[in-house]
Amino acid sequence: MKTFALKLIAAAALTLSVHAGFAADSEPAANDKLAPVRAQIAAKQWRGAIDELNKINDKGSADWNNLMGYSLRKAKTPDYEGAEKFYNEALRIDPKHRGALEYSGELYLIKGDLATAEQRLATLDKVCRLPCEEYTDLKKSVARYKAAGNKYVAAE
Repeated sequence: MKTFALKLIAAAALTLSVHAGFAADSEPAANDKLAPVRAQIAAKQWRGAIDELNKINDKGSADWNNLMGYSLRKAKTPDYEGAEKFYNEALRIDPKHRGALEYSGELYLIKGDLATAEQRLATLDKVCRLPCEEYTDLKKSVARYKAAGNKYVAAE
């Protein structure tokens, strides 16, 4: 029993260390074809991330769509309509995709659509096992939005 518990703790620690620094999406696999995209995102190189995503062109992947939406939203010249399209596709593929739920919620706050952002938060509340970074982050964003008189305030 002790050995099993130690293996479980080690696996959890490895998962956290591997996942740290990535945009919120599914757990990266060992042979992660989106690793170059995640590296570009970690470096805040949005154009590079978009270019890598276009090279990979895996439109059937919820992670791919989520990362494309994220990169378009964060780009120097944001494309909010494009981001929304990709987030919605990610959620069509995987309705419980935590990253797409969080990031689309942020997008809806940017667009002034509090009701839809709160719907995304409610969905995260149902799909997350606490603690859940995506739920916590979106909840904080909604609170900042309301505290600022229903105006979007980016996280520090």
